[in-house]
Amino acid sequence: MNASDARRDLYAVVKRANDDGVTTLIHRIHRGSKQDDRVLLAPLDRFPAARKADAFPSWVLSAAQKEFGTLISRAAGGQPQVLRRSSTPVAVLLPADGPISSTPSDTAANRAATAGGAVTSQPTPIRDAGRRLATLGDALGDVITAGSAPGLSFGLAGLDTATGGLHRGRLVLVAAPPQVGGSLIGLSAARHTALALNRRVLYAASGPNRADITRRIIAAEAGGDYARLKTGTLTPHEQEVVERLRHAPLLIDDGSDLTAEAIAETVPMAGDLALVVVDRLQRARNPRLPLSGEHLPAASQVLRELARTQNVPVLAVLDTDDPAIVNLLDADVILTLTAHPDTGETHVTVAERDLGIIGHARLRPDLAHARFLDTSPAAPATTAFADPAAARDQADGDVIDTRADHELAAAALPFTSGALQGLPADATHLLAALRTAVNSGNIKDLDELRTPLQTLAAAGPRLPDNSEGRRLAAALHAYTAPTPAPTYADEQPAAPESARPAADSSVADDAEDEVRRDDDDGLVPGDEEDEPQGAVFPALQILKDSVTRSKMHPVPVIRKEDREAGPWPLISEDMDGEPRWVHPDVTSTRVAHVRDNGKRVRRDRLDVPSSFREGVLCLIDRNGSFPSACSAVPLAPNKLLHTGPLDAFDRGQAGIYQIDIPDWNHPGMPHPLGRLTERPDEQGRVWVTTPHIKQLERLHRDGHLSEPVTIHDSWTGKANESLFKPFYTAARETRTELIQAGGETYKNYKTRLSIALRLLWPKRPESRSPFWRPDWRMSMVAEASVRHWTVAFKAVQEGHTLIALRNVDAAIFWTPPGTPPGTYRIGTGFGEVKAKFIQPGEFIPEGDD
Repeated sequence: MNASDARRDLYAVVKRANDDGVTTLIHRIHRGSKQDDRVLLAPLDRFPAARKADAFPSWVLSAAQKEFGTLISRAAGGQPQVLRRSSTPVAVLLPADGPISSTPSDTAANRAATAGGAVTSQPTPIRDAGRRLATLGDALGDVITAGSAPGLSFGLAGLDTATGGLHRGRLVLVAAPPQVGGSLIGLSAARHTALALNRRVLYAASGPNRADITRRIIAAEAGGDYARLKTGTLTPHEQEVVERLRHAPLLIDDGSDLTAEAIAETVPMAGDLALVVVDRLQRARNPRLPLSGEHLPAASQVLRELARTQNVPVLAVLDTDDPAIVNLLDADVILTLTAHPDTGETHVTVAERDLGIIGHARLRPDLAHARFLDTSPAAPATTAFADPAAARDQADGDVIDTRADHELAAAALPFTSGALQGLPADATHLLAALRTAVNSGNIKDLDELRTPLQTLAAAGPRLPDNSEGRRLAAALHAYTAPTPAPTYADEQPAAPESARPAADSSVADDAEDEVRRDDDDGLVPGDEEDEPQGAVFPALQILKDSVTRSKMHPVPVIRKEDREAGPWPLISEDMDGEPRWVHPDVTSTRVAHVRDNGKRVRRDRLDVPSSFREGVLCLIDRNGSFPSACSAVPLAPNKLLHTGPLDAFDRGQAGIYQIDIPDWNHPGMPHPLGRLTERPDEQGRVWVTTPHIKQLERLHRDGHLSEPVTIHDSWTGKANESLFKPFYTAARETRTELIQAGGETYKNYKTRLSIALRLLWPKRPESRSPFWRPDWRMSMVAEASVRHWTVAFKAVQEGHTLIALRNVDAAIFWTPPGTPPGTYRIGTGFGEVKAKFIQPGEFIPEGDD
């Protein structure tokens, strides 16, 4: 981080060092000098001498934030600076490049420096034995930065939303009658922390033994039958899961002699624990189980103190929801589970000590597999859209899918999201592709999937014998039944070709489509989960690794409380600058068409005037426009700062810029800003990302724009063009391997790639995406648009006639038969194109318009 960012986020950076052992490199550049200061803000384990009282200069965080520049200079010069909360050291600043001075500081000087840096004239309280005091400044810093350190997940999104997760220093009590599944909440949190996050968990089992716990983990992870596992019989899939679990950082402590004091003694010796689960506290007294009967209130107090002193969340399971017992235990957070057999759901009431009920959640019990599942979103009750015009504009304005599509996609969700196992890999990939096609309204993919899905349904694949498997079986059976061709509610009989208007109706269609796009990212619950192990292309994991690998310490998520201010409200889908253009002398008509399968769609027809020379329509389709753009998209990995008006574009910076729309006097080519030009503000200005700024600079330099770009306002950060480069490389290599094979594996690759890139800017408030960077997403799309436009412009400069340019990958030229423009490379690789030729007046094939 640079020094100014580190100063602003000091509490969060220190918290990461103290809680998670993260070391941060901080640099400060001296203006007018080539020399800069480089220091490490490190956990105390990296420099144990910092724990010694008065050994080195120390600062409370509020004072350190005020004097941060001075601290960096001293640390870079070799003198460590200790950072503390009240009197407790929590982190240290060390030189990144030079030696560390071993001379302890003068105690009096240290105290004078600390007092001199205090925010108020009041002395900083010194911690007495057994007391924990903090200045209000320290407490405010912790609270303000709480969003940067979210609680651990329960492994259940609905429960995380209702509770905010499992937070350090708190005792969470799960109260549930027997056979309702209270232990499975603790097991879910332990599995997610140890297996998904690879962080250490202590599972203290007072009721079940370690064999029970182990079988439940295998059943939940593999989707296997818990009862069958007791016989010791494992399927090949379950054996693979067992091998994957062998090195999980989960410690199990069981036995009839397990006491709260024994758990408290074990925690410090267990290493860097992220979570403690106690399963369980038993209401009925059992002389063989210390965690039972009248011992529970005292045990609860020990566990509460354990959470606070060790700064770790403790989750304890109680086998009753009796309020009299629950209130005696005085937990920080109480989750009360209630089974509802009529709906097949378990309701969770979330209460907080001193506040009462603060939230609710619904879970689906899957007791046969020793787990809970999030409630699946309901399938749409009907396929009729409320707005017929919006229905026509779905995706490319053509798709009307059937109820069978929606039901099959919804029934497949538990399997395609990875929550349940048990389907063959090919079936999982095929159903995942259907879900994506239904959600995005992609008619081409839906039609291509129809035949293989019907083949899958007719084959009657073996499905798990549970509620999810039976629902999926029913949906597959329904999918083979003939479906009547869907119609629009307001549809009239098709008019003859000669009676149809020749005006271009696509502008209005696109406008309605874009209003919807700003509110919809095309994602569904489950997309944000990492791909299952062994996936052909784990796109999301690769994208996360690309960001994590950067030495610039990117900020992948802007905190929710910051999203309504600064640059973030200025960013919209329009900033992609995609062209939606048809040559002014060409008539584009949107006409009805009935496909071979009976589906009613609307397609483009381009009528070229007789003044054009003899020729045909050459349809150009660029391969992999978005992943290609990831090879060198300019963006700012860290937060954007307000840099205001700029005299000139700085190539070392990236972000968003407010500019005037430049004049464009090339009638045979769309404006380089595409649809950005359709929505200027009252002053005729628009906000653009860095790829379009660089494009306009280049066009002015080459003489195609008469005036240079004027930047009236800006939000920028240090530029980087390689943040997504590893993702691009992996996507290109995988495509090369799969493109020849084709089939469902290749379709699944494309689906996962698309989902990962859309997760850069998730729109659903409840999304658990590892990203929220709309500037990254729009910069990537803008880079694809710029590349698409630039290659087309080169073709026009060489004398080719451009008929239409749309999206980031579709172009149509008027050429002699069989002769695409030479500026394009024909092939299957990224950046290369496919070329098709059709006669004028014919329909544009679906997917190519």
